[in-house]
Amino acid sequence: MGGIALEGVSKVFPGDVVAVDDVDLAVGDGEFMVLVGPSGCGKSTLLRMVAGLEGVSKGTIRIGDRDVTELAPRSRDIAMVFQNYALYPNMRVWDNLAFALKLRRTPKAAMRERVGDVAGVLGLTELIERKPGALSGGQRQRVAIGRAMVREPQAYLMDEPLSNLDAKLRVGMRAELARLHDRLGVTTIYVTHDQVEAMTLGDRVAVLRDGTVQQCETPEKLFEEPGNVFVAAFIGSPAMNLAMADVRDGRLHVAGIDVPLPDGVRHGGRVIAGIRPQDMRPDGPEDAPGAPRLRVELEVVERLGAESHVIFAVDAQKPAGEAAAAADEATEESDATLLAADNRARFTASIPGRRRFATGEVLDLIVPPEAVYLFDPETGATLR
Repeated sequence: MGGIALEGVSKVFPGDVVAVDDVDLAVGDGEFMVLVGPSGCGKSTLLRMVAGLEGVSKGTIRIGDRDVTELAPRSRDIAMVFQNYALYPNMRVWDNLAFALKLRRTPKAAMRERVGDVAGVLGLTELIERKPGALSGGQRQRVAIGRAMVREPQAYLMDEPLSNLDAKLRVGMRAELARLHDRLGVTTIYVTHDQVEAMTLGDRVAVLRDGTVQQCETPEKLFEEPGNVFVAAFIGSPAMNLAMADVRDGRLHVAGIDVPLPDGVRHGGRVIAGIRPQDMRPDGPEDAPGAPRLRVELEVVERLGAESHVIFAVDAQKPAGEAAAAADEATEESDATLLAADNRARFTASIPGRRRFATGEVLDLIVPPEAVYLFDPETGATLR
């Protein structure tokens, strides 16, 4: 086996279009690395460069101890699973699984054993005589993954393999992929635009924007310690709430409230303040009278059964400048962005429980000081 190393890798398309810009990334032996980011960030191009389907404009790619930068795809000892299943419609499941082994002229006994083992692992034994047209979407995807597995490659490369499945099936297939990786332990690079998929599958997650790696960490660290405003806004669902604020005398002044900050915060002046929807909650009798409270009027209520998402305007400006552009790019599909009819920031609070909130209801929300993030409004870098 072996890991995958990208050293100063860039891809420039005709017209000086930079798709991947000087990426350094090391994927450990047996690691499940997820590349995530919005559309057009370069994640699929990067994966295709590792596979050999795109040429490298600059830099080096290593798989195991070999420099594969100039090698043809068939010489790289990798297997790729695409968004479309790419199965042969006129072949049975068995023949689809065995196709790569036939090309290698694998002995028939070894081929039968290998295909049988993979079909058993993926729950395809009962379907082995069917053709793809008689399979569901999830079954076809399992066949596509099985076709990669039979080759026993050094690494798997997966390009949004679950995006064609419905929501319920995607959850089930995510769990299957996680169990499969635990069992096989093969180095895997997985591309997705879905940050929930990234957080649930990856040993580590690399967040990309404009062809560069913004941060590469474990899912937990990305969520708890984002390196900049883009990562903070992209990781987490619903997205982090962001607004312009001021820091004076060790206190944060935002949306009409004052929030005490830790002694380690030396920054003063204008900042972008952020708080995750899960960190705000309705006040209760157990809360101290002096705790920071945000009084809001609910504009939208989304009831999700075990929790509710409430959306409201706050008395603070939306972020501006380059940092704001990064945040907007990360939250391009957020409800709060779509609702905005003025320059006020819109926040979302995610409140567990079955309490029924109503549009127009006035609510006091506790803002825990330790849950507030600060970002530089010019660069977007984290200040805490």
